[in-house]
Amino acid sequence: MVAGASRIFVSHLAGVPVFDPSGDQVGRVRDLVAMLRIGRRPPRILGLVVEVIGRRRIFLPMTRVTGVEAGQVITTGVLNLRRFEQRPTERLVFGELLDRRVRLVDGGDEVTVLDVGIRQLPARRDWEIDKVFVRRGGGRTLRRKGETLTVEWSGVTGFSLQEHGQGAENLLATFEKMRPADVANTLHHLSPKRRAEVAAALHDDRLADVLEELPEDDQIEILGKLEAERAADVLEAMDPDDAADLLSELPEEEKERLLTLMRPDDAADVRRLLSYEDRTAGGLMTTEPIVLRPDSTVADALARIRQQDLSPALAAQVYVCRPPDETPTGKFLGTVHFQRLLRDPPFTLVSAVVDTDLEPLSPDTPLRSVTSHLAAYNLVAAPVVDDSGSLLGAVTVDDVLDHLLPEDWRETDFGPDEGRGAAHGA
Repeated sequence: MVAGASRIFVSHLAGVPVFDPSGDQVGRVRDLVAMLRIGRRPPRILGLVVEVIGRRRIFLPMTRVTGVEAGQVITTGVLNLRRFEQRPTERLVFGELLDRRVRLVDGGDEVTVLDVGIRQLPARRDWEIDKVFVRRGGGRTLRRKGETLTVEWSGVTGFSLQEHGQGAENLLATFEKMRPADVANTLHHLSPKRRAEVAAALHDDRLADVLEELPEDDQIEILGKLEAERAADVLEAMDPDDAADLLSELPEEEKERLLTLMRPDDAADVRRLLSYEDRTAGGLMTTEPIVLRPDSTVADALARIRQQDLSPALAAQVYVCRPPDETPTGKFLGTVHFQRLLRDPPFTLVSAVVDTDLEPLSPDTPLRSVTSHLAAYNLVAAPVVDDSGSLLGAVTVDDVLDHLLPEDWRETDFGPDEGRGAAHGA
């Protein structure tokens, strides 16, 4: 979020310090990473190139930026220290977009790009370039040479990808508009060579979303062609239950190597899931449900379920527990469904509206019983609690469906014609 402004020009970010939540400086901004789109659609800002100790430059996703304020950037504190490597679909804003010669759509004058403005989309964590600050020069009239003006991104030409061709850049630009399930369907029908090229160019978070929607064979093939460190990064970005399912299909030595390369907290969640039988509540659950303390308010709960990266099933309820808040939590007190949150005043404590009527699932509950529980009580998710009363996670209806449908259900053609068309001739 931008403090006190809806837009910031990137020149104000050059060299500014980057801080973690406790106020310690972790580095400085050296560039921004953008993804161009087909036609004149504004590019997305994927993240920042940050120089940390030892002059190493790393990639900081915008999803891990919590504040862009005057003279500083605030992060969640979670940094991946792997050296930044630019991918085919990415453009460096300082290095490749500024000082570039482009043309105004209105009149065709040639101009030089001096700066670009970025804004955060309403109610989302996505950022995009929406303004371009340019200086005329080399135009049709000398009188106007040197004049500066700010125009919309769509008001200039010479940046965006062309509408024709089926190269990796254009294919990836098409994918950018599609849902992960539709991208996965298209990726499944590509040749192994092209599939590997596209996977290598996708951003870690995007590739993680797509992997979760692919058949097992494709998942294993793609993960096996990634460098080990990047494969671990992608596994970290996946939902823990999906990462555990994928790792369970790998040879023991390879599984252990990747778990060792993952961040300890992420690896611990995945190891815990791997310890349960596959077709049980423990094996199906995610370890990242929304957990709130009893003294949290309805307003706090509503703010949590608004998070864009939550699935609808996980956003349908919050789980009230005593500290600690991370799974396995302190004593599980009950569930608050989102419809109840909408009916009570924002200042109401969640402990006052908690539902304690339904028994939670135990981690060894078999799939058949999990399915019956969700169906009998019209639920899209249910808490999983151990013998000591601690919340371990939550089972969602989408994970149950994954295990009830035929093994080859992901290999059936589905999704918009646009997604299928992208695969032809690839």
